[in-house]
Amino acid sequence: MTIGDYYMTMKSVKIADLKAHLSEHLRYVRRGHVLTILDRDTPVARVIPYEAPETLTVRGPARRYAKLGGVRLPPPLPTELDVLELLAEERQSER
Repeated sequence: MTIGDYYMTMKSVKIADLKAHLSEHLRYVRRGHVLTILDRDTPVARVIPYEAPETLTVRGPARRYAKLGGVRLPPPLPTELDVLELLAEERQSER
């Protein structure tokens, strides 16, 4: 059974046929097609080709920041409090 679409033809198979001919259907999917699984003529799943995730590439800073020697941090806020002491107190109160 096929369903026509503007861009592609989608193939649908019933569960029993999928179980009986799994390798054949997987070859179909590997070729880039989409397979819809039917349970008593009701679509329940779609098998699509696997796409490897894109690798993350880290790029350098923009030229304008590289010329300045990187992004400068703002000056520390003037405070009389010891931040580490406050953190230790907070952790003690959570127990």
